[in-house]
Amino acid sequence: MALDFTKMDGLIPAIVQDAVTRRVLMLGYMNEESLKLTRDRGLVTFWSRSRQKLWTKGETSGNYLTVREIIEDCDHDTLLIKALPSGPVCHTGSDTCFSEVNDPAEVTSSEFLFYLEEVIKDRREYPQEGSYTNHLFSRGLNKIAQKVGEEAVELIIESKDDNKNLFLGEAADLMYHFLVLLAVKNVPLSEVIDVLKGRHSRSDTGCIARPEHELLPEQNNAFLFLGGIVIACFLDHSLFVSSMHESKAFFRLANA
Repeated sequence: MALDFTKMDGLIPAIVQDAVTRRVLMLGYMNEESLKLTRDRGLVTFWSRSRQKLWTKGETSGNYLTVREIIEDCDHDTLLIKALPSGPVCHTGSDTCFSEVNDPAEVTSSEFLFYLEEVIKDRREYPQEGSYTNHLFSRGLNKIAQKVGEEAVELIIESKDDNKNLFLGEAADLMYHFLVLLAVKNVPLSEVIDVLKGRHSRSDTGCIARPEHELLPEQNNAFLFLGGIVIACFLDHSLFVSSMHESKAFFRLANA
């Protein structure tokens, strides 16, 4: 069904939402021409009621709104536009026209993981030249899985020393690559959290309930091998170093 531009003298309201953070950014109005330009150019373009002219958001400030998705409402007289802002949206300098903060640095740690997950998904759907995330996606599942394994081993190495900054850096690298692996497997982070929730129990013993899982022989061997590396790093540094050489052969075998 076609959009109804008759209710407001040729205009319809367009709500703009950050495609990643889901924060509502602003409200503008579009006519048929501005909507066509928005679709054709991929940049949000409105009809200015005060100036009686077309205007592309950001044409003066440089803070454009790059379109990711356009959704019609049930009555076909309002639009929801999901977009990526390249800077503050409001003319006052605020992140949004509703004086809300839309800065990922201001969210909680857990919220930031979900934000990062959305950024990774956006990179996969809308590749950007020079993006490391897109470079990983281009290499495929096996290479991404291998990279997760390498980052895990690097974290284990840093855990042997007392440099907290290096340890945190390796931990962050592992978490990032893990999120990329989830994305390529089309598994949302929330499903992993659901599994953790299912294993959590506030029993009198304070133990964490873990479901029984029967591993295939090759899976069991892989887990035992990697588990041996982890144990070795705590028991004997020289043994751990030798295990590192074995791990390279393991990863080559796993990704052949």
